[in-house]
Amino acid sequence: MLRKLRVNHNWGAQVDSFSRSTFDHIGIPTTLRHEDENWVEATRVWVTSPRAHPFNVEWLRYEPDSPVTGPLREQPHVAYRVADVAGATAGQHVLLKPFEVGAGFAWVAFVLADRAVVEFMQYADPNSEGWF
Repeated sequence: MLRKLRVNHNWGAQVDSFSRSTFDHIGIPTTLRHEDENWVEATRVWVTSPRAHPFNVEWLRYEPDSPVTGPLREQPHVAYRVADVAGATAGQHVLLKPFEVGAGFAWVAFVLADRAVVEFMQYADPNSEGWF
């Protein structure tokens, strides 16, 4: 059973807490190449599939000309699955507005919450076992 609690910490807008069951992955920036990287044109970054990692780690390797800067490029992030990525970012400190990944595979967006980078992912097919 999913439960949402209204939380107001003194660092910004009120947000709904997310059930641990909606956790998707942890993303970690790197400069090292990894096998089976996938290209994300919108952010000019190579990513690995967290579904192929035993601990749901996604490695991100940014190209030098990537438009991504600041905390999103420099810090790890935690990703959650959401039903509505636009709704999840409403009232948040948005680092990267919703954009499409993998020709309809998912819509994603990034926010800064208490200095932590958080990704919201809206999958076209939440039950898909593949990666884009």
